Amino acid sequence: MIWLAILGMSLATYLPRLAPFLLSRRFALPELVCRWLEFFPFAVLGALIIPGILTATPEPRWLGAATGLFAAVLSLLTRNVTLVVAASIGFAYLVQRLF
Repeated sequence: MIWLAILGMSLATYLPRLAPFLLSRRFALPELVCRWLEFFPFAVLGALIIPGILTATPEPRWLGAATGLFAAVLSLLTRNVTLVVAASIGFAYLVQRLF
């Protein structure tokens, strides 16, 4: 019985992922839809990161938002991921020590 459940769950996971791959060979999506789909990675990234930023520290409550804003501004200025991560950690540490 458990093997049947595993097989069913595998198919339920695999088939929805396989269908667009197979259908994309037969049907071409309109240009507007293709452009719209390009924004999904940004939306998903925001949906995953922003709640974590806002709940990162219990006290002070605003520290996560301030650090996220700091990281966003710094990433626009430098575009160096390593620098942004290191500087944001340092920023959060210093601000938490000050307040």
